[in-house]
Amino acid sequence: MSSQRQILANFAEMVQVASRFIGEHQNVDSINRAAALMSAAIAEGGKIISCGNGGSMCDAMHFAEELSGRFRSDRRALPAIAASDASHLTCAANDYGFESVFSRFVEALGCNGDVLLAISTSGNSANVVKAAEIARLHGLHVVGLTGKNGGLLAGICDINICVPHSGYADRIQEVHTVIVHTLIQLIEQRLCPTEAAGGAHVYEV
Repeated sequence: MSSQRQILANFAEMVQVASRFIGEHQNVDSINRAAALMSAAIAEGGKIISCGNGGSMCDAMHFAEELSGRFRSDRRALPAIAASDASHLTCAANDYGFESVFSRFVEALGCNGDVLLAISTSGNSANVVKAAEIARLHGLHVVGLTGKNGGLLAGICDINICVPHSGYADRIQEVHTVIVHTLIQLIEQRLCPTEAAGGAHVYEV
């Protein structure tokens, strides 16, 4: 395949995967419910913890920094943190095994009423699944961001947002990025409606 045809094929497949996802009404509903759950947790004094491996860790970090930092408009900082600190990850992996790197983080920092955003394109990443299990034991709500058929993670989540693509993970991750941005936007609209619309700095909860 020529490079030009490869470029066109990549974008065509991305559009196809995204269209299939958004064509299922339950996916739209799941995103909306997840945003409402996260917003309620923050409004009640909680936070969101996010985790994932590789590209999914990048999505987890991106989600957290857009909330604690800034997305599109100025507004108050919102409490979110990704399980991505290198010293914690290497310590936990060295002492307890890589399967425990995220669950130890959740156990240390998660509180009853918080939300864990657990990201895995297969839904079967052992360390993400274990984090979700520990989160449920500690009273956290769990939102899964998955692909394929949702894997083991789907059965643990309060809400599972699944991109039903059986091909390579990069196509799933591309849709995950849009979902992450949409969740942030909806959280802002619920918690900081004036600021999210580009208005004055009035902190509303």
